[in-house]
Amino acid sequence: MAFQVSPGVLVQERDLTRIIPAVSTSIGAIAGEFRKGPLEEIVAISSEAELVDTFGEPDSNNFEAFFSAANFLQYSNALRVVRATTTSLVNATTTGCGLQIKNTTHYQDNYADGSGVVGNFAARTAGAWGNNLLVSTCPTATAYEEEGATTVNDSSTAVGDTTIVVTDGTALNVGDIISFSTTAATNDYDDGKQYRITGISTHTLTIVQKEAGSGGLETTITDGANVRRRWRYYDSVDRAPGTSAYVSDRSGSGDELHVVVVDEDGGITGVPGDVIETFSSLSKAADAKTPQGDTNYYPDVIYTKSNFIYWMDHNTSGTNWGNNAAGTTYTAVDTPTLESLSGGSDGSSVSNAQKLSAYERFEDPDTVDVGLIIAGSGDGTHIDNLVTVAEKRKDAIVFASPERADVVNVSNSHTQTKNVKDFFDSRRSSSYCVFDSGYKQMYDRYSDVYRFVPLNGDVAGLCARADAVADSWFSPAGFNRGIVRGAVKLAYNPTKAQRDILYPARINPVVTLPGTGTVLFGDKTALTTPSAFDRINVRRLFITLEKAISTAAKFQLFEFNDEFTRANFRNIVEPFLRDVQGRRGITDFLVVCDDTNNPGSVIDRNEFVAEIFVKPARSINFITLKFVATRTGVAFEEVAG
Repeated sequence: MAFQVSPGVLVQERDLTRIIPAVSTSIGAIAGEFRKGPLEEIVAISSEAELVDTFGEPDSNNFEAFFSAANFLQYSNALRVVRATTTSLVNATTTGCGLQIKNTTHYQDNYADGSGVVGNFAARTAGAWGNNLLVSTCPTATAYEEEGATTVNDSSTAVGDTTIVVTDGTALNVGDIISFSTTAATNDYDDGKQYRITGISTHTLTIVQKEAGSGGLETTITDGANVRRRWRYYDSVDRAPGTSAYVSDRSGSGDELHVVVVDEDGGITGVPGDVIETFSSLSKAADAKTPQGDTNYYPDVIYTKSNFIYWMDHNTSGTNWGNNAAGTTYTAVDTPTLESLSGGSDGSSVSNAQKLSAYERFEDPDTVDVGLIIAGSGDGTHIDNLVTVAEKRKDAIVFASPERADVVNVSNSHTQTKNVKDFFDSRRSSSYCVFDSGYKQMYDRYSDVYRFVPLNGDVAGLCARADAVADSWFSPAGFNRGIVRGAVKLAYNPTKAQRDILYPARINPVVTLPGTGTVLFGDKTALTTPSAFDRINVRRLFITLEKAISTAAKFQLFEFNDEFTRANFRNIVEPFLRDVQGRRGITDFLVVCDDTNNPGSVIDRNEFVAEIFVKPARSINFITLKFVATRTGVAFEEVAG
């Protein structure tokens, strides 16, 4: 309360400890073509292993985008990645019909209600990789295992036979695991000798040995012997499905089912038939819960836990699936399903327009915090598009390389110099962009080949590393902070004379020097006008200052524009600038925030003005060493200076 009306002690607090918050300027951003992963969605990636797990291994079509991202991750663990949508890029589905599900939001908005009309399942993300998947469900105990499903009707079996005749072929399913009783008309099965059915023609089964995946009968089979059939993946779960405790407590029955996801062709794990996900004892009841209180409804569990598939629809052979548990009997479906997904396509190569659409996900600085935009590969239009994105943000820098054809497989270095200069001469002036001189050769361990990839991922990574070992206002170039990692050789290694052509043209040479490795040998931005902002360290200094101080300034909104507020603002900003000065970012500064720039007219417009003057520190680009020889009798004081 403002005033006391009776004697007492009123305790109040006022917080004068506000400081400038720390801000990040070293988060990388890239968009491009990848084999898998969500479309048009920003994903945080911290390592190359995570990049592979989320977006797939590189191939001959997308290795430049992949390795631009991977090279940045050699220097930093903070990268934001967007997979671009390309024409005809679709998910694999049960029916093989083309369908594009961009990401989880797109799925929830359009397909989570089972209206996809593409069968029961779809690959989690678009691309041909999903064609490797097979999804099998086991919806009842009978589907899991059946004793004496049929009997042998074959009196001439022999070791090595790959076919056998039974009384009732309709009682079995392709993919079932079968074993035979050791004595006719008994249930004394020999589980040590099991076979997988690969084909059924009326009453004739085609079989292979379960464990070997090939070969025929290991022993002769007694005519009339009973046949036990089991779900193909029965040994991936611990029991047959039945009725869950949740549904049983609500007078329902028959709700449980198992779901397994298989790498049918081996294109994901390298092992054909490898079970890659198992979901045991899920429920067909929409309101089902586990004993721990988590949802157990199988579409929801698959949505939240599967890395490979989406649920798209219920098995049409069943009834009541998706109803609540109370009093519901989920009708028995005694046949397991084997659904091989198909129809997935990688589509066409990504266009400039599609790349721009993906990079525009990074456009809003209020919701997306990135500072280093990696161009990957692309032409001049692509680079200019990214500069537009960066200039809208005002807190990020684009890193760009020349086109591949300018330097790769061009034998004459003079031609390479001309190509690179001509390419960047056509790019517009901006302090929010950095040009490098080319491509590096590196080893692609995924395909066991050497590839040339653009250097912009490395140059952005060097800026992130400068943040880690020094500060954002330190130059990323040179022998202390500018060593490029993983370079076998450069496609274009400019000489001193060629560097003298490139550097005035705003191009930062990357060179390999004897005994020192591959190094970034320049720190210019793409600004053509002579200015402090034509240096990377100055541009990044101002990004840091502007980002940090503007964040602190937000707390002045809706306060009074009086001397108290202005003094409070100065007391926040000046210690921060002294700290930057002490860390060699600036040489001097002045903060003006008083009635000289906040007169009555400014106050009446509900405005607040502060002017911050700084003298940025400059990086050394040119060193002159003078050696002077003198006569023996001359004092140095006489000639020095």
